[in-house]
Amino acid sequence: MAQGADVSGLFPEMVKAGAVPDVVQKKLVSFYVRAQAPLQPQLALLAVNSLRKDCAHPSPAVRGLALRTMCGLRMPGIQEYLQQPLVCGLRDKASYVRRAAVLGCAKMVKLQGDCEVDGALVNELYSLLRDQDPIVVVNCLRALEEILKKEGGVVINKPIAHHLLNRMPDLDQWGQSEVLTFLLRYTPRSEDELFDILNLLDGYLKSSSPSVVMAATKLFLVLAREYPDVQADVLVRVKGPLLSACTSESRELCFTALCHVRQILRSLPGHFSSHYKKFFCSYSEPHYIKCQKMEVLCELVNDENVQQVLEELKSYCTDVSVELAQGAISAIASIARTYTEQCVGILTELLGLQQEHITSAVVRAFRDLAWLCPQCTDAMCQALPGCEDTIQDSEGKQALIWLLGTHGEKIPNAPYVLEDFVENVKSETFPAVKMELLTALLRLFLARPAECQDMLGRLLYYCIESLVSEGNKEILKVHPDSPMSEGNKELLKAHPDAGSLTLIPDVSLTAEQFEKTWLSLDTSCQLSLPWCGPVHADTIQTALCVVHIQTIAMSKAGAQPWKAYLSAQDDSGCLFLTELLLQAPDSELQVSVKQNEAKPEALQSFISALRTVLEAVAGLES
Repeated sequence: MAQGADVSGLFPEMVKAGAVPDVVQKKLVSFYVRAQAPLQPQLALLAVNSLRKDCAHPSPAVRGLALRTMCGLRMPGIQEYLQQPLVCGLRDKASYVRRAAVLGCAKMVKLQGDCEVDGALVNELYSLLRDQDPIVVVNCLRALEEILKKEGGVVINKPIAHHLLNRMPDLDQWGQSEVLTFLLRYTPRSEDELFDILNLLDGYLKSSSPSVVMAATKLFLVLAREYPDVQADVLVRVKGPLLSACTSESRELCFTALCHVRQILRSLPGHFSSHYKKFFCSYSEPHYIKCQKMEVLCELVNDENVQQVLEELKSYCTDVSVELAQGAISAIASIARTYTEQCVGILTELLGLQQEHITSAVVRAFRDLAWLCPQCTDAMCQALPGCEDTIQDSEGKQALIWLLGTHGEKIPNAPYVLEDFVENVKSETFPAVKMELLTALLRLFLARPAECQDMLGRLLYYCIESLVSEGNKEILKVHPDSPMSEGNKELLKAHPDAGSLTLIPDVSLTAEQFEKTWLSLDTSCQLSLPWCGPVHADTIQTALCVVHIQTIAMSKAGAQPWKAYLSAQDDSGCLFLTELLLQAPDSELQVSVKQNEAKPEALQSFISALRTVLEAVAGLES
């Protein structure tokens, strides 16, 4: 069975094999029956009678094993066979049987599902909280917690709380930590009672078990919430056990202790500062412990140890683990909020290594520091040139581009670095980088227009070209108030999947030809598009040229109302004439389109392209 072989056909023989006095053989049969019962529930009933007989066996080991086995049979209807043996087990003279019976009660109630909890069973378990066997007591707490989950769990009143406190010396370390956790639910009725409880708990702050120390500390802090001096004294006293746990060979214990240290530092900043070397990382420690230690070191830095801590963190920056190295750089950046000059010097020095992941993390740290520590901007800007050759990841590129756009006036080669990004924008795989590049270049254009104008135009050309390419895939959305003819509307509905449109470049009409043709045609479609702010004619004209829509005439900037007349022709000879009308800034842009041939699909594609360009320009203007 352990090797995965199908042994289900041996079920009847295995049940018979369990009816022997040998306890070891009974245990083996128990493992088999519990594993096979869910697969063969009918045959499992054969084992129930044998197990019920074993519940009355003279040997406590056999009785306890029988209860554990019955409670482990995950099959429908088993709970009706469990109740009587479990009740007898709760009153058994042998503590081993009572332990098994208590836990079996929780399993039985879970098998019953949403059925009402038996009050007599709950009372029986509460009475067993005063059992002579300490393990039975703790098992009762866990069982009641599971059974009464919907009611909020086990109730800890004054008699139970004081009884549990008095039984603490009898419990093992696991039991002590469990009881201390349950005692968090009890609130002392008076100050005298409070300090009596604290006096009883005092010795557990020096326990050899870190779990008991932490549980006792938490209970102390909760009970003494109105006595800050008592809380501070407790935190001082647990410093030693916590530091020992932080250097424990048990990784789980070490990690838990470090989490507690960070929690304590929130109440007592710098509490462990004199022991900062205890939180230096060892090469053999796993990554998650090293990260916790670095977080603690960031909180322990002061004027006396800052140099040593920074040197230690600097050594982690070249670790073979990329994640650890970047975490160390982030930790140095966190310390830089207080010790700016020293940290910026270290970060700048790391750029000289020209390692991709290190450079990326440093540039990201510079971006964050530019927000938090404006006084170090000049030093960071001097260190940036050359970083663009190393960074390959999306976050690093975004951080570098943001710095070049926001502080480009302090970086001599900022426009030329951004120009390299513009040249390679078509091959850029990260959309977020493209968005950051557009924003940064617009910012830098305001500070250095002469150097940025040409590349900004090329970037806008690419953006509009991309938008139009996507826009041609969309279905035309006619404005609900548009006076389009009903016939054209029906035709557009009949052809929802309009094909792509190819407009011919360099086809222009004179103003006289446009006017004559415009007056001879009926309006094919009218749209209303939202518009914010004034109109910049050059921007619109440049954007329209990208998609081969020619400008016949256009009002001066600032004119009210503002008008523009456009023309375009597709490869089949169909002519599209357009009028743009903006009555006032921050109003809707009225678009009227006329067509010399009735081609609904071509009209749909043209309006989709025109609409995409105008919406893109409107977004840039706003």
